[in-house]
Amino acid sequence: MTEHARTREQICLFAKSMFDRGLTCGSSGNISVRLEDGSVLVTPTGVSMGFLEPARISHLDPQMRLLSGDAPTKETPLHAAFYETRAGTGAVVHLHSTHSVALSMLPETDPDDVLPPLTPYSIMKLGKVKLLPVFLPGDPAMGDAVRGLAGQRSAVLLANHGPVVAGKDLGAAVYAMEELEETAKLALLTRGLSPRMLPPEMIRELRDKG
Repeated sequence: MTEHARTREQICLFAKSMFDRGLTCGSSGNISVRLEDGSVLVTPTGVSMGFLEPARISHLDPQMRLLSGDAPTKETPLHAAFYETRAGTGAVVHLHSTHSVALSMLPETDPDDVLPPLTPYSIMKLGKVKLLPVFLPGDPAMGDAVRGLAGQRSAVLLANHGPVVAGKDLGAAVYAMEELEETAKLALLTRGLSPRMLPPEMIRELRDKG
């Protein structure tokens, strides 16, 4: 099996897994993977992540121009911004996951670090997650906002929209995305209950390792 075929299958498997578990719904959410030749496979526009077909996944050249497959997601500029600013990025995942979106809308959420330090794993996999403003879906300004972070963040949360996570490969990006959503859920479940946070020295050590 070629790299292209194997990656297409992997995208469909991960996408269906997230869809089946309710991490994204309808035709929301998108995934991209950068191949060894610098070209990118990305999920098509208007297609449910639970019903992707490998052969119809969009294949883009390194400048994000369509080579084959269906028309790509309108969020392609968002994905491109991570590839341009984070050299080690091999995949990008964007979802409309419920708890993360809810957290993005609360006025007390820290825009520079949206996830409270509740578990080591969110810090290890995500570092600080930046809250970005509200944009119209598909607005290229989302990509500009990511570029403005100069590659310093592997994950952002689009206000009233959803999280975007970059990883070294598809598995890493998906697992970090799942950690983001679960930590957002924990934050909402424990809000107002004075949960015990990780101690500052542990947070520093985890961030230094990251």
